[in-house]
Amino acid sequence: MTDLPVLDAVEQRVLGCLLEKQVTVPATYPLTLNALRTACNQASNRDPVMELDDRTVETTARALRDRGLLRIVWADTGRRVLKYHQTLVEVLGVSDDERALLTVLLLRGPRAAGELKSRTERLYPFATRDDVEACLHRLADREHPLVHRLERRPGQHDHRWVHLLGPVPETTAAPAAAPEVDRESPLADGAAARDDRVRAAYGAIAADYADQLATELEDLPFERWLLDRVAAEAGDRPVADAGCGPGHVTAQLVAAGADARGLDLSPEMIEQARARFPGIRYDVGDLTRLIRPDDADGWGAVLGWYSLIHLAASELAPAVAALARPLAPGGVLVLAGHVGHDVRRVTSWLGHDVTLDFTMYEPADVVAAVTAAGLQDVEWYVRSSLPARQETTDRYYVLARRPLR
Repeated sequence: MTDLPVLDAVEQRVLGCLLEKQVTVPATYPLTLNALRTACNQASNRDPVMELDDRTVETTARALRDRGLLRIVWADTGRRVLKYHQTLVEVLGVSDDERALLTVLLLRGPRAAGELKSRTERLYPFATRDDVEACLHRLADREHPLVHRLERRPGQHDHRWVHLLGPVPETTAAPAAAPEVDRESPLADGAAARDDRVRAAYGAIAADYADQLATELEDLPFERWLLDRVAAEAGDRPVADAGCGPGHVTAQLVAAGADARGLDLSPEMIEQARARFPGIRYDVGDLTRLIRPDDADGWGAVLGWYSLIHLAASELAPAVAALARPLAPGGVLVLAGHVGHDVRRVTSWLGHDVTLDFTMYEPADVVAAVTAAGLQDVEWYVRSSLPARQETTDRYYVLARRPLR
């Protein structure tokens, strides 16, 4: 290859969609004209959103074929129909990780490394943001660079990157009205370092935190109703409160008749729970490594009650899957957290110096994660913030059930 192909906006969209769907839905790839048009016009994961008709997509595809960037083939089975297959990867000679980043840049426009890590989750499993940065620099250092790092603009915390396969529409390249949130920032120095910060922070505030939260459910009627319902639905099967903190939620479940047990990453929190609620089982452990109980075929219910709030966005789906995996057939997963789309860093809490990142989620993101984990009968609720409790966020509550078979 001596020169990079120059793609207009529609050509970028067509090839970007083919690159994406080849990885995410290989069973239906190559794409028919109708499937390709639908992919191009998706309202999610596309910037800008387009409304292309069949003729435009077909004409563009044929032009790309004439340039050697796309191949038109007949379907292997069933009714004879034309299908479309990208050859851009062959022309550019990119690796799987490089391909994933180019795919998102073609479909979403300029993005920071943190968001690219989140957006490429289904395309390539980057372990850290540093791995994304390294891959971007590799693409930028080629003889014919494929990406370019943009200068930071006012309100932007991180450099954004843009592909060099053609002009990017000005509406996409322009800075957003509000700074883009890096929802991978909790992992800036890796998952182990983040876990150490969480453990240290909760260890420092454990006693004060327990004093503040031990009786909070007395003023939260919706939460009490929900926990009582979970206890009833679990029946005789045990319940896991994963990320139990000072143990008050576990204790509420026990009071409602459940065989509930608490698990938390912080040894100091477990000490508080055992001291305040004797007779209930509390163990130190990682919620992402939850296993089935020894005395049952699975958990009747598993709670992630404000316990996923320190994870980066890309960790949400794997964490939900880990909590869902040891559920008994018909068992219920219950998740609670803060509604929003930002990441808030706290450096002081209850009079202690800490460093904690709190990640907010929209209910739709959480529902998508539980659905991806194979759960059904999904319900979700949003409770508005309570100023009397000095709350600054609305709260989501999501319930989903493991199928009986």
